[in-house]
Amino acid sequence: MELFPDSWAEVLQPQLPLTELIVRGVVLYMVIVIFLRVLPRRTSGELGVMDIIFLLLVSEGASNALGDYKAVGDGVIMIATFMSCSFLIDVLCYYFPFMSKIFEHPPVQVIKDGRLLLKNMRREFLTKDELMGHLREQQIDDISKVKKAFIEREGKISVVPYDEK
Repeated sequence: MELFPDSWAEVLQPQLPLTELIVRGVVLYMVIVIFLRVLPRRTSGELGVMDIIFLLLVSEGASNALGDYKAVGDGVIMIATFMSCSFLIDVLCYYFPFMSKIFEHPPVQVIKDGRLLLKNMRREFLTKDELMGHLREQQIDDISKVKKAFIEREGKISVVPYDEK
């Protein structure tokens, strides 16, 4: 059993062509972004067991799609490609607001004037019990006390209560 490899170049030097690694990374990144855009957002703000399983499956599928490389350099290039894609999307959304409509979920109103908007809740797979849990976390125990409530871009629920006056 060898303690060190014969050649560190085999470990560090990318084995696949640079352009192939970058194209694979960009395509896979965009496909995952599109898939996640289509899925309803999480409203719990936490990862559940099914979310973790989903992320593991996505990462496993991504590793197979990226190719069976053995060099660290290939992985470094792929990580740099993913980070560059993420940064580029952030920059595009900042400078071109219409881009955020493509890459981010818009806020969805789930309560209006003390009434549940069931159609919107159904579209986001938000149950009344889950919504009530979020309201209780904000010390609100009755829907009629809520002027507006939204599921925000990141999945958190924001609430605008009626004034107590």
